[in-house]
Amino acid sequence: FESFLNTKFVGQKRFSIEGAESLIPGLDEVINHGARHGVKEFVLGMAHRGRLNVLTNVFGKPREQIFSEFEGKAFADVTIEGDVKYHLGYTTTQKTIDGHSVKMNIAPNPSHLEAVDPVVEGITRAKINKDYNSDGNKVLPILIHGDAAIAAQGVVYETVQMETLDGYKTGGTLHIVINNQVGFTTNYKDARSSTYCTDIAKVILAPVLHVNGDDSEALVHAMRLAIEYRQRFERDIFIDLLCYRKYGHNEGDEPRFTQPLL
Repeated sequence: FESFLNTKFVGQKRFSIEGAESLIPGLDEVINHGARHGVKEFVLGMAHRGRLNVLTNVFGKPREQIFSEFEGKAFADVTIEGDVKYHLGYTTTQKTIDGHSVKMNIAPNPSHLEAVDPVVEGITRAKINKDYNSDGNKVLPILIHGDAAIAAQGVVYETVQMETLDGYKTGGTLHIVINNQVGFTTNYKDARSSTYCTDIAKVILAPVLHVNGDDSEALVHAMRLAIEYRQRFERDIFIDLLCYRKYGHNEGDEPRFTQPLL
């Protein structure tokens, strides 16, 4: 998918997931294993990195729809006309490999990193209260972060602090960090003072699983463990996916100039 986009839409921004490809089988396992443990609906919030790939290969958004967005299709609803393809939301219903029917939502997001986090929690809480008789085990919020953003954006701290509050709790959130060790062009050593980008998890004593991004099987195992932990204890859990970024920040960034050593 990524190489096709690179061939057909040269130089256009797509925020490739190459270097963190194991995220795709990992998310697949979240959906399948979550459904086995009673999850009926998933609400996903993520920024631009790998979003088009997730939409296509996890959510099943038609490829021709994504390609038409590259070519600037006209929207019937003028209120969203002009928004970029890696900001658009999507909702679908899919069957898991075990035959469970699950609803999947990816929230639309702005360019402001992590701003979608509390929105996803709010959507999840509303669904829990309205559609699932206040049973938090039926809806799973998933937040996909970047390593630089989760370590630096204040809204992450604010969102995490709502984890067990009666007015806001959602039965635990699965946090996945695409830790490609660089934020835009900033080396991680110049971006934070903490040892790990996931040290925010210590605030709520949430477990953190550090996973090698080149080991897809290990990530799938970690995802299973995370689902079972969340469903059992109804608390947040973090997965730190240690990976890399094959290209620049976007396809207009030449990393041999901006990050030659990396």
